[in-house]
Amino acid sequence: MNLREQQEELETKILSPYASLSKNSKGREVEEDFCDIRNAYQRDRDRIIHSKAFRRLKHKTQVFIAPEGDHYRTRLTHTLEVAQIGRTIARALRVNEDLTEAIALGHDLGHTPFGHAGEYALDEICSEGFRHYQQSLRVVEKLENKGQGLNLTWEVRDGILNHPTKGKPSTLEGQIIRLSDKIAYINHDIDDAIRGKILDVKDLPSIYTDVLGKTSRDRISNLIHDIVNNSMNESIIKMSQDMEAAMKELRVFMFTNVYIGSKAKDHEDKAKNMLMQLFLYFKEKPHILPPEYIDMIEIEEEPIERVVCDYVAGMTDTYAIRKFYDLFIPSSWKEI
Repeated sequence: MNLREQQEELETKILSPYASLSKNSKGREVEEDFCDIRNAYQRDRDRIIHSKAFRRLKHKTQVFIAPEGDHYRTRLTHTLEVAQIGRTIARALRVNEDLTEAIALGHDLGHTPFGHAGEYALDEICSEGFRHYQQSLRVVEKLENKGQGLNLTWEVRDGILNHPTKGKPSTLEGQIIRLSDKIAYINHDIDDAIRGKILDVKDLPSIYTDVLGKTSRDRISNLIHDIVNNSMNESIIKMSQDMEAAMKELRVFMFTNVYIGSKAKDHEDKAKNMLMQLFLYFKEKPHILPPEYIDMIEIEEEPIERVVCDYVAGMTDTYAIRKFYDLFIPSSWKEI
């Protein structure tokens, strides 16, 4: 019995009966030989971490566009915080921590530059529409690894696709990340908004913080404990009604006071216009796209708009700005 098989046997002994056992995975679209050390979900986690899309997350906006300071969250740090929260819950409930981590690390791979402003721009201008969770799945199934995709397990792909609020993950591990994502972004966005003087601690409605906690640390801890206490030995991941209602209302408060109309969002219209202009430019001139994208259009007969969305969505904030500058801003010249 090799190390992987020993791990799989250990899972059957220590994990909850509701956990997703790695040996029972529905598998990959393309069958592969098993690793003698790592289980299927560990391999998925490693493939995501080593992907180019994952590395680009460090230069993609979470909420605040072009903030001055090194301590504001990026899409990468958000992803790591989601993974940390998810793993804590998974370990406490004795479900599959490896699967939980893999879903967390891959859930935002398809996010655009400039956060949700970029997502709204592409959804508005692309006739096929655009949703970051669908794009995240497309990244791992199609775009990564030179067009071959990462060939991840069914359970990880299901968790990535279904992590939004309206999603319905098929596994407990996917359900954990669906909630961990919200716990992470609500609280770290509050932290960043206070750092950026968009909010003051006293602005947070006490009707919600009395339930959730007065600090980010307390809120995250209380939410994790609530999920664990209400989901232990259950076939579903859930929260108490009071905590869930307070979290939802605090999220509404953040949309009203931070995500929409605050000074932190002053550059959103500029960012949206930039991505729309880039989209239209490459839609009209697809022949100047990188070779792998041209191949998708000419050889694989993918719709031009879908491929242009792939290219623009994959850009980092800095690359999108540089590309826009190169294409649309005249530069000075001198005689030689």
